[in-house]
Amino acid sequence: MLDEPRLLAANPWVTRRPITVTEYHRMGEVGILGERDRVELIEGELVAMSPTGSYHQGTVNQLTHSLVQTVGDRAIVAVQGPVRLDDFSEPEPDFALLRSRPDFYRDAHPLPSDALLLIEVADTSLNYDRAVKRALYARHAIPELWIIDLNAGEVEVCRQPGANGYAAITRVARDGVLEPEMLPGVRIQAATLFR
Repeated sequence: MLDEPRLLAANPWVTRRPITVTEYHRMGEVGILGERDRVELIEGELVAMSPTGSYHQGTVNQLTHSLVQTVGDRAIVAVQGPVRLDDFSEPEPDFALLRSRPDFYRDAHPLPSDALLLIEVADTSLNYDRAVKRALYARHAIPELWIIDLNAGEVEVCRQPGANGYAAITRVARDGVLEPEMLPGVRIQAATLFR
């Protein structure tokens, strides 16, 4: 059984049957997937999410505190919640800054048009965040993505999404300031994100 993923990867001509977002939700409703199953749906496939270490979680806690204070009522700060990109992808970024809605997205998960900024906190997931999620978010016109590279002590700021990725990628060092393009005036000192 463990060899199947490698066999399928080595044989891309094998027809796969993707899982839809609706089926993915149904798997949770009937108990096939539980809260302990840390997975997200990417292009019709279930992808295991990395375990959360204390440095990662501490960074999420710190950034939650900073974002809620600085964003205020200008946007909704969603922490580790789903964003429905299309019928086959519903990733769970570490943060989504979303357009304000009276229902706070109780009636439906946010869509790409609702996202102002997505943020991924990366230590062990850096390659996945860069190779898979960055391309996926760009293709779905997420206007801005931050990848917080905990190991390098810098933040990749990705803007100008398109079918071939983000056209503008800059790196902000720990002594820099982060300011979301869609939320001018919201400023986060990069140093607060790192040890």
